[in-house]
Amino acid sequence: MDAIGRLLDLRELTVIVDEQGNVTFSDLPADIREVARSISGVAMNDILTMGAGQLRDAVRNRELSPVEVTTAFLERVEAVEPQVHAFLHVDPELAFDQARKTEADVMAGRGGVLAGVPVAVKDIFDTRDMPTTAGSRVLEGFRPPFDATVVARLRKAGAIVLGKTNMDEFAMGSTGEHSAYGPTRNPWDTTMSPGGSSSGSAAALAALQAPLALGTDTGGSIRQPAALCGVVGMKPTYGRVSRYGLIAFASSLDQAGPMARRVEDAALLLQVIAGRDPLDSTSLDVPVPDYASQVNAGVSGLRVGLVRDFVEQDGVEPDIRKRVLETADVLKEKGALVRDVRLPHAGYCIAAYYIIATAEASSNLARYDGVRYGLRREVPQGGLDAMYRATRSEGFGGEVKRRVILGTFVLSEGYSEAYYQRATRARTLIRRDFERVFRDVDVLLMPTSPVAAVGIGERAADPLSEYLLDEFTVCLNLAGLPGISVPVGLDHAGHPVGVQIAGPPLSEVDLFRAAKAVEDEFSFYTEFPDL
Repeated sequence: MDAIGRLLDLRELTVIVDEQGNVTFSDLPADIREVARSISGVAMNDILTMGAGQLRDAVRNRELSPVEVTTAFLERVEAVEPQVHAFLHVDPELAFDQARKTEADVMAGRGGVLAGVPVAVKDIFDTRDMPTTAGSRVLEGFRPPFDATVVARLRKAGAIVLGKTNMDEFAMGSTGEHSAYGPTRNPWDTTMSPGGSSSGSAAALAALQAPLALGTDTGGSIRQPAALCGVVGMKPTYGRVSRYGLIAFASSLDQAGPMARRVEDAALLLQVIAGRDPLDSTSLDVPVPDYASQVNAGVSGLRVGLVRDFVEQDGVEPDIRKRVLETADVLKEKGALVRDVRLPHAGYCIAAYYIIATAEASSNLARYDGVRYGLRREVPQGGLDAMYRATRSEGFGGEVKRRVILGTFVLSEGYSEAYYQRATRARTLIRRDFERVFRDVDVLLMPTSPVAAVGIGERAADPLSEYLLDEFTVCLNLAGLPGISVPVGLDHAGHPVGVQIAGPPLSEVDLFRAAKAVEDEFSFYTEFPDL
């Protein structure tokens, strides 16, 4: 009997059409699922390319089952993961358990804001039911006893956690090559880096392995890989999202944020994860706006500052410069007021960042000593000090060691004033530059990255050249400001280009409005890599 006949036969035996005529697909064989999809008008490729909001609405309207959506994305992960290596851990059984629970909630009228929407979670967030390694051997096999606050909020909203994504070890890197478990590759060109450190999250979105992803941004680790992979990534205001359960790199700079293929979906995800958390004393106790409902408000009258010094800086590729200026013209045409602005102390951002970030990393990573959790290397007859040395030598990769050593040096007696204290004073000057410029404009427009693509291994021998990939993103972290990267097309070689829009504290609504106006013009979310 063909699939249609079997489907008709099953309708006699199984309730797959409810009283309103909605088809549900749970637990049906694969060929029957395809027929059921055609009845609902939703094909497999449609599921993969639908936005998170569209998927949520289809689940709520019972046009799609959470199980069906989860199946589609897990099949996609399995199909392209060997080429991309976006995930470190995928648990289909756990994902299906979540999907079935969400389906029951939807049937009972309790569907959450992200009911049935799969999410990829960067492996720096604690998850009680999956390993959390931060991309490091020193945490290999570690299973936290609790969920990070953002993960708990995702689950409460009905999202389906597909798995944990690859990343530069402890978020220290800009290319995705510093993972202890092998590099992630850019879906648009697998010889290229996807950026970092949220490499797996960005690549998973570009490869259609998930419609939403969580990342973290210490110096550009959401925005930069978003630009290189052609997706949307936002670093919220420092404190807007809880850091509880986020494995620390640099505590005064780290911030969790949303990644998606569409601006509206990033707004929807931020809506879920933002807000005060009593478990994080740095989280802000201010109301969370309805971001998703305001993304289409337009940019008429919005004052945009074009950071001309960044656009015309040496090292910015011509295609990047062209796209940023085109974006400025688009915003003008849509009613924004665009003017040039300057950030006088921006030239100190990279130096100040790599002193402050490494100093905080040195302190935060001291806890990985082989005593309480994670890797432990015993040295026969060597004593405690030998165990410490062996554990940290084998557990940490080269980039982490480099930053810990540098951070320890700039905090050491006799050097703290010359380096760390000066860097903190430079940070104050940088913050004041932003405060001054935001008296005259509402948002800033600038490149996200100076380049559109970096070859795997291309900068391995020159760490400084890799650090300079973050020269347009680290300033926002130093000042605690929000920023969003939105894709605006491809360069001449077929690599995605992203532009960055930044704002004063808690200006995420304005950033989403501006980014949506740009997205509407370029519609890059309709383009996909050929995997």
